[in-house]
Amino acid sequence: MRRWRRYLAEERAEGALYRDLAARRQGEERDILLGLSTAEQRHADHWAGLLGDRAGRTVRPSLRSRLLGFLARHLGLVFVLALVQNAEARSPYESDKHATDTMAADEKVHGEVVRALATRGRAKLSGSFRAAVFGMNDGLVSNLALIMGIGATGVENGVVLATGVAGLLAGALSMAAGEYVSVKSQRELLLASRPTQVTLEAAPYLDIDANELELVYRARGMSAEDAQHRAAERLGAHACDCDPSRSAHPAHLPTEDLQALGSAWSAATSSFFLFATGALIPILPYLIGLTGLAALVSAAVLVGLALLVTGSITGLLSGASPLLRGLRQLAIGYGAALVTYVLGLLFGAAGI
Repeated sequence: MRRWRRYLAEERAEGALYRDLAARRQGEERDILLGLSTAEQRHADHWAGLLGDRAGRTVRPSLRSRLLGFLARHLGLVFVLALVQNAEARSPYESDKHATDTMAADEKVHGEVVRALATRGRAKLSGSFRAAVFGMNDGLVSNLALIMGIGATGVENGVVLATGVAGLLAGALSMAAGEYVSVKSQRELLLASRPTQVTLEAAPYLDIDANELELVYRARGMSAEDAQHRAAERLGAHACDCDPSRSAHPAHLPTEDLQALGSAWSAATSSFFLFATGALIPILPYLIGLTGLAALVSAAVLVGLALLVTGSITGLLSGASPLLRGLRQLAIGYGAALVTYVLGLLFGAAGI
């Protein structure tokens, strides 16, 4: 009975979660989320039926479900779906004899539905998210490593602070310039790869027997048979497109890629400020007046906390364990800082 009440509470909480998410979406995504909510209600009805008169004695959902419900009302869809994806994958119904086979199958399918919805969101975030994570992490790690190395040599605090500020500005400008060149070059390559309308203009004058139009379509990636069909259609041999599959456009057109790529200036600007934000954290202890070892330890602690946060967000959005991703980021950052700190000690001992 306790287990059934717990299942009932969980199903009702999950149904409410999907309804809350649906309230913030429109169109197809909203319909899908409402469909998931309806399925969870069916599962709740199953447990309520088994409980009968005892169904009124409800229990609170788990802390995880309550937290997900809170996040669904206050956070973006992608973050919540990434967490729900992991939760759906851990359904206990397969091993519970009181759950039907249909319910166990539903939970598996729900996991895939949520995965697909989360993938849509990740695709929309991929460009900006990459720039945000890379920019912030680069600022955190590079400037922490820089001030740890300089601070270990025993120089005055003013020198360490000046070095940190210089590292912030130099790194932020370098990141911005690199991101601008990268995005600008990608846009130029995609524009150069965009098909033109010259085939339509030249089609009436082409030699039908030679049919060089077929070569154009083959060069664009069509098979010989599909290219022949497409060329014959363009030359008027078919009154209609009898086999549309042979005339399908590539899945990823350059125009779509250009829209996803975004502006070179916006990428450069965001990279500058994100790197600068990350690089500012290691020098905060020096800005508030801390000195010596206390400043270095404080900088390491602040950067460690920030690395845990950025790593956890990365893991969350990728559907992996936030804790493991956070610890990985922390190990990488501290590893780089440790190397420069040891080198700083060696250089300081040598009087360099």
